[in-house]
Amino acid sequence: MNTWRNASIAVTAAAVLALTTACGQEQGSDSPNGQSVGNAAPAEGGYGSGGAYGSDSSGEGKSAAKAAGQLAVWESKELGKVLTDSSGMTLYRFDKDSAKPPKSTCEGDCAKAWPAVLAKGAEPAPGVDKSLLGSVTAPDGTEQLTIDGWPMYRYAEDKKAGDAKGQGVGGTWYAAAADGKKAAPADSGAGDGAEEGAEEEGSGGAADLAGMSTRKDPKLGEVVVDKNGMTVYRFKKDSAWPMKSACTGDCLKKWPVVEPVSKNDTDGILKKGFVTFDRPDGLLQQTIDCWPLYTFDGDKKAGDTNGQGVGGTWYAVSPQGKLIGAPK
Repeated sequence: MNTWRNASIAVTAAAVLALTTACGQEQGSDSPNGQSVGNAAPAEGGYGSGGAYGSDSSGEGKSAAKAAGQLAVWESKELGKVLTDSSGMTLYRFDKDSAKPPKSTCEGDCAKAWPAVLAKGAEPAPGVDKSLLGSVTAPDGTEQLTIDGWPMYRYAEDKKAGDAKGQGVGGTWYAAAADGKKAAPADSGAGDGAEEGAEEEGSGGAADLAGMSTRKDPKLGEVVVDKNGMTVYRFKKDSAWPMKSACTGDCLKKWPVVEPVSKNDTDGILKKGFVTFDRPDGLLQQTIDCWPLYTFDGDKKAGDTNGQGVGGTWYAVSPQGKLIGAPK
């Protein structure tokens, strides 16, 4: 009995020590006040939910790509006209891909959660020019269907016709329209040609940035930015160990959380303690060195730093997760 008990205590202590090592830095300078935000989870995916990539990714080999057959369109109240395969399953596109030239970037565990749609035998939805259909070789060698250059995928968490659980996942996955644009209600203005120019690779816009990277600010130095080039902030009332967020309710309207980012989709960021965690309000929030990250709704364009020093508690973040310019 004592042997089992001692072993159990040792295992628990080791687990706590491992998380402390990842999340135990810089504790003396920030007040650990606020609301507990739950347990940490690896930020390796950003591709889905219920696991790092949105589905059971324990299998091996190529993704479960299937033929699309006769493409069709169904009308969604929330999403507008959505492209489906012959079985009525929603088809998606990935913001990290490109259409000009066509390029598929989803591989490994990503491809298990988001299987490619096979190009062979695909027929356009009624009223759509067949010339919009094409193919691209996916990273695993699959000949993947493209619509106006955009590679097409299914989502493993969609179980029946009409499901669209992949919509908006990670801020990068969206249901496709019949012409390859993002599906959107007719009166929303989204999904039109203006969107395409901002997304295509080589445009020189924010879409060329990694999910999280850095920017040289003339006043603040090297600051962390999100995929849109918007400045990333920390709140002094949060804590990293235990991970807690003091920004809840109306605070989150002004300071939206940074959504999960794949560790492989970063550039120049400290990866120690680069984890996400579940908040009590149901949101998943990205951290650096286990510190919760936010953007500011007062920043209107890439490069703005209007949140710097607000209330003496909000500050831009260094690549190591430190507060920039905060009084000691």
